[in-house]
Amino acid sequence: MSYLLDANVFIQAKNLHYGLDFCPAFWDWLLESNVAGHVFSIEKVADEINAGADELTDWARSDGNRLFLKPDAAVAARFGEVTNWVTSQQYEPSAINTFLQVADFYLIAHALASGYIVVTHEVPANSTRRIKIPNVCIGLGLRFMTPYEMLRREHASFILGHQS
Repeated sequence: MSYLLDANVFIQAKNLHYGLDFCPAFWDWLLESNVAGHVFSIEKVADEINAGADELTDWARSDGNRLFLKPDAAVAARFGEVTNWVTSQQYEPSAINTFLQVADFYLIAHALASGYIVVTHEVPANSTRRIKIPNVCIGLGLRFMTPYEMLRREHASFILGHQS
């Protein structure tokens, strides 16, 4: 399985459970899983991370370069499908305009183009004022999960000390 990570996965990991200063194994696991072809994100997510100008920005620039995919022709071919689904729902025009301009739109198109599982902390919501990634995934038949589900499925293990 291959996964595509939302910006909130990186940001919440840094701010909460997997700080770069006390849980480097999480960040190493992301990089190793990327090299193995299992974990990715997208260029637009990197742009959001880089706006933070903090240790996560430094990590993304120095270590995470390979992680962030650029859109290609296959991704661009899915923009219309995502746009059509979003505009056919009951979302407010401002929610639609915002969604079509942020990384979430590109994340969904990338997932559709390559069959990635979307990884996000977002949960489905019935709001017409904000479009949530899980709602779009459900509408377009994409799989999605939380980072914790991904870590468990992939048997990630962050162990202190030497293993015997």
